[in-house]
Amino acid sequence: ALELIRRQALQDRELHLAVAVDSARMYLEREGALLREMDVVVGPERVLEGGSEPLRLAVPRGTRTVAALVTERDAWEVPAWVYRDLGLPVPADRRVRGALGRLGIVLTGGTVIYSRPKRGPLADSSYVLPGSVLVEDEDMRAIAPNVKPGMTVYFY
Repeated sequence: ALELIRRQALQDRELHLAVAVDSARMYLEREGALLREMDVVVGPERVLEGGSEPLRLAVPRGTRTVAALVTERDAWEVPAWVYRDLGLPVPADRRVRGALGRLGIVLTGGTVIYSRPKRGPLADSSYVLPGSVLVEDEDMRAIAPNVKPGMTVYFY
């Protein structure tokens, strides 16, 4: 199934992102042409206790779509589980401006592709958001003008 997703990414005529999870690489591609190759950090799989039911955060696989873009000027509501996972008290207001760095790419299903922010709980250099993808700021700056809502992202 993952090989099929990889082949679909290579044949996609539209501009898209592809993430090779096992090799921690992300590609900006169109019609099989590689436009940019980036090293990434894939957040670990994690099961978080503490809520009414355990929350399972899996490494993404399959196809997602860009649902929203969150710039460093925008506020993003950091999930309460992030604070609990870091051992921090959950603040009443969890909206943090620039919480996903230069650009946060929010995908269908809740997966996030982001760069290290300067503020908020994700600014911790030892922490990568479970089930998400961390991209170097330089790479995010380079691809940002090309990323639009509706764009396909392949995870294999």
